[in-house]
Amino acid sequence: MPFITNENTEEIVDIFYEDYGEGQPVILIHGWPLSRKSWEHQVWKIVEAGYRCISYDRRGFGISSFPWNGYDYSSLASDLNEIITQLELEDAIIVGFSMGGGEVVRYCTDYGTDKIAKAALISSIIPLVKQKDDNPSGVPEKDLLGIKDALENDRVGFLKEFSKGFYNYEENKDKISQAQLDYDFIVASHASPRGTIEAAKAWMHTDFRDELKNVDVPTLIIHGDADNTVPIETSAKQAAEGIANNKFHIIKDAPHGLNITHKEELNNLLIKFLEE
Repeated sequence: MPFITNENTEEIVDIFYEDYGEGQPVILIHGWPLSRKSWEHQVWKIVEAGYRCISYDRRGFGISSFPWNGYDYSSLASDLNEIITQLELEDAIIVGFSMGGGEVVRYCTDYGTDKIAKAALISSIIPLVKQKDDNPSGVPEKDLLGIKDALENDRVGFLKEFSKGFYNYEENKDKISQAQLDYDFIVASHASPRGTIEAAKAWMHTDFRDELKNVDVPTLIIHGDADNTVPIETSAKQAAEGIANNKFHIIKDAPHGLNITHKEELNNLLIKFLEE
């Protein structure tokens, strides 16, 4: 089984990855609280389009290592850097979904873009989730604390309900099955309890606004205007204002989990961007 070992953070970790296809490398970085498995409907389309597709499990998730510490974004970006370095990738395209958008931006901040050709932010949390005086559209602190408390007191109970909001289930029952919700719950519930909480704290509190300028490669931004998990006003719209060279697409009526509910529209936009 393929693992990349990162010895450059507080704890040594092994990052599991899958590597399919040939050609220009496309790296898929999954959202919270899932794993590389959430990219199922994108991987085969990317490979079919003639690209090498690499998806990996964030530390604490999937079958990567479950360290106690190291869920801050610089540690997570270090894992991405080790994948790029150890696989000797050049002209890579990095694609971050939800929390994964943070790794995209922090990688550009910490390591530059010499090995990066393009980037994509899909349903991304970038640049700031939390509500502040200068970020009034953000999620109120009390709501974030509520998530943290729920994870600490009944993690699996919280996760069982979380995916319904992820997909706006009541409005999208024709696009999302109960089996998909069950699958997501199985994947999320098997993640590290500590990692699930610590990673959540990272996406809740990290402010990337000053780092957006570091994303200096062509960037695709895709967000649903019905995203109730990561509101578009505090994420994609601000990212589009702060990243100089971007193409911003809003998918009408799409929820946070548009990689499932609106997979054809997402895939078409993504493949078109890869080919440009």
